[in-house]
Amino acid sequence: MSFVLTVGLLCAGLFGGVLLAFELGRRIGLRRLAKEPSGVLGGTGVIEAAVLALLGLLIAFTFSGATSRFDARRQLIIDETNAISTAYLRLDLLLPDARPALRTSFRGYLDSRIETYRKVPDLAAVRAELARGAAIQAEIWQRAVVASSEAPAPAGMLLLAALNQMFDIANTRTLAAWIHPPTTIFVMLGALVLVASCFAGHSTAASKMHSWVHVFGFALVISVAVYVIVDIEYPRMGFIRVDAFDRALVELRQTMGDVSALR
Repeated sequence: MSFVLTVGLLCAGLFGGVLLAFELGRRIGLRRLAKEPSGVLGGTGVIEAAVLALLGLLIAFTFSGATSRFDARRQLIIDETNAISTAYLRLDLLLPDARPALRTSFRGYLDSRIETYRKVPDLAAVRAELARGAAIQAEIWQRAVVASSEAPAPAGMLLLAALNQMFDIANTRTLAAWIHPPTTIFVMLGALVLVASCFAGHSTAASKMHSWVHVFGFALVISVAVYVIVDIEYPRMGFIRVDAFDRALVELRQTMGDVSALR
């Protein structure tokens, strides 16, 4: 089952749960109101307001965290592009005989980096591509160390420093892709939504008019907010994506020549 369909079904279930919780809370309130017509709902407004405020804070912080990680992932793509470009340019500091093999390895490495994120959400394919990229990293490093020992000292130091940064950013991107809030946070958010809906329904028991428009609107807004949060949290699997920024790596690869592997 696709990510979009899975999250959509979960949010649809949340939508239905909000409606049921709201109606359950309203019926509990009506039953209590029938037994104790006066003052049965008194003093509950403070509790309901506190729960709704907590729900608002949790949604706000979860959304803020998701957008921050989304922006960080986009920035890492830019940083990796710049790091690879810098290291590739510094190959010109080496002796001419050492450049062709390293440039070929760079092309293979960048192809691997591009393919790694194209293969999401196929985790097996992603892990295989990460392993291939790590092997090319080792190859580049070994060749660079040998070539740097033959080149003037400043040239070798500059190249090896650039390669170190290039590899570090690649590892940071890989780890950043796995950074998400604990599942407990999402479970707590869903539970709090249902509790808040029940309390909201309870508070409307004293009203003779029951507006389904407001109830459906409340359920829809909450469900859409949760969907957007999850979609932003996984920006290579839903509708909100960072794929457009991968174009920077593709364009860099094109400047290296021999682009037959790119489609």
